[in-house]
Amino acid sequence: MTVAVEKPQETGTVEEAPPARTERRISRSMVVGAILVVWLVLFAVLRGKQTLTLAAADLTDLHRWFNDVNDSIGANRNSNPLFLYFFNEIRLVIDSLVTFVQDLISQPSGDRPVPQIGWLGVVGITGYVSWAVGNWRVALLAVAGFTFLGLQGLWQESMDTLALTVSAVLVALLFAIPLGVWAGLSDRFNRAVTPFLDFMQTMPTFVYLAPLTLFFLIGGASAVIATAIYAAPPAIRITAHAIRSVPETTVEAADSLGATRWQALLKVLLPMSKRTVVMGVNQSIMSALAMVTIAALIDAPGLGKTVVQALQSLDVGTAFNAGLSIVVLAIVLDRVTTAASARAETAQNSGSRFLAWRRPLLGAGAAVTAVLVYLSHTFVWAAEFPGEGDVGSSIAKAADSTTTWVQDNLSGLTNAIRDALTNGLLNPFQSLLTDSPWWLVAAVLIALAVVLGGVRAGIMTALCLGLLVGTGVWSDAMTTMASTLVATVLVMLMGVVFGVWMGRSMLVDRMLRPTLDAAQVMPPFVYLVPFLALFGATRFTAIVAAIVYAAPVAIKIIADGVRNVPATTVEAATSAGCNTWQLITKVQLPMARSALTLATNQGLIYVLAMVVVGGLVGAGALGYDVVAGFSQGQLYGKGLAAGLAIVLLGVMFDRITQAAARRTSA
Repeated sequence: MTVAVEKPQETGTVEEAPPARTERRISRSMVVGAILVVWLVLFAVLRGKQTLTLAAADLTDLHRWFNDVNDSIGANRNSNPLFLYFFNEIRLVIDSLVTFVQDLISQPSGDRPVPQIGWLGVVGITGYVSWAVGNWRVALLAVAGFTFLGLQGLWQESMDTLALTVSAVLVALLFAIPLGVWAGLSDRFNRAVTPFLDFMQTMPTFVYLAPLTLFFLIGGASAVIATAIYAAPPAIRITAHAIRSVPETTVEAADSLGATRWQALLKVLLPMSKRTVVMGVNQSIMSALAMVTIAALIDAPGLGKTVVQALQSLDVGTAFNAGLSIVVLAIVLDRVTTAASARAETAQNSGSRFLAWRRPLLGAGAAVTAVLVYLSHTFVWAAEFPGEGDVGSSIAKAADSTTTWVQDNLSGLTNAIRDALTNGLLNPFQSLLTDSPWWLVAAVLIALAVVLGGVRAGIMTALCLGLLVGTGVWSDAMTTMASTLVATVLVMLMGVVFGVWMGRSMLVDRMLRPTLDAAQVMPPFVYLVPFLALFGATRFTAIVAAIVYAAPVAIKIIADGVRNVPATTVEAATSAGCNTWQLITKVQLPMARSALTLATNQGLIYVLAMVVVGGLVGAGALGYDVVAGFSQGQLYGKGLAAGLAIVLLGVMFDRITQAAARRTSA
């Protein structure tokens, strides 16, 4: 009995013992804060030491080696078998394609003083094709848009841009569609090709130009090859997605009926994925148009060359006029291809009685178009756009007048905004990056990568930073990084504000989304023009343009993330007494963490691409190095190294943010 009594007492003694001490969990934000504090302390002690600064005209051994390689290739281009029978042949084929399309619609052909098809024929073909693949509203938009290009006095430049875009898209789709189908059918090939597509889409447009000029020289051929490479990944990805999205039951039904793999592809998979594939073509066209305009830096003809020359001479009026033409061309191409992807569904839902007359009307339209083409081929008045481009001159004068007025009356406000952000945010952060010892910055970035993305992200960051040191443009890379990160922070602030607003209100979403969609259509060059007028040729101009360029994609991703928070969760929080601010900060944003991380990833990539383009308007750093490499032969090697540095920054940003996104969603 004694034992029986003592046991409960022992049990009670154990229950009354003090609870075990729990360890306080250290969050990732606390570790990040500690890393930044240590960085600031060491910066104060080691400022200005081992910064790897390189003057604008100085070259490293790597840069000189690149110059020697360039000179050697130029000297042996017509004797080296690799160039004689491979690169030169590719260039010849592409150049023949570009020349053919230009002779057709933009440049004098042979002994003719005008192209084979003049403006009236081009407008007629554009309207007819838009109607055939879309609808009459899109056809009217296309005809009005192309006519406006002529009224601006930029018909030939616009047709040169269109010729390069069409040539590049044809080349890109020739490879992209088969590769996309293959990736859609084969998991192994899809896994193999995805890292390459990620890498290609991470690289800013500038980066494609310098290496290709090394092998294909400057001019239209290099521009088309660079554009085709840049435009192919969207088509490959979307085509693969389209093939994989076909219901398995449909494929199984075709197999049960005895269809071969080839028949299943042609009769089932491709027809059922046609709409999505056309959307991939749309994205390729938009990517190609953006790249073709930037390819003006390697002497590609068209509107891009007009914009570049105007930006370099700070001629805002001419740049605005040419930029407006690029926007009009982009809108027309986007609307036509978008309408083409949805034509069958739209026609089916409309129930219009004119559908029965569609084929006869298309036949009549084809006859009218043929007459217009004949007239434009035969008569000068139908070949050369009439007038002197008075509309374009008026637009340019209005833009110049507006610029003058803004600079005279709003310079105090614009300069105050510029100086506040530059002196209060950009300069201190840039100084922290450029004046810290290179090894300290590298150590901090690797540590942050490990904390945010894991060990693999840290290893990739270390590799990128090691190669970045080897490029010899470390200081310029840090300047570009400072501008990119500052702009990305501001992009995310805009993204959260407008994204939450759109995610919580369908009315706001319907109002803002068309504007955001239109903003994503515009090529990067176009964004520089208005901010050049507001802020002059400074790095701040490039940063503001980058913010406006990257904000739409971040806003849309965050809006979708907020909207996807389960309604039951929101209702539960509301019933628990949460007000609007608490609902946003405690429920919707935390549950949309993966969307926020993805928005940061896309924002960084878009900002980096635009900040680099800003080298044309005084942004300096890596963008300037690339531009100077194209224009000054002795700096070609440095420009090539700067392009490599841009790639390394893009890969590093992408890997860290993607790894962080995976950790967040896990």
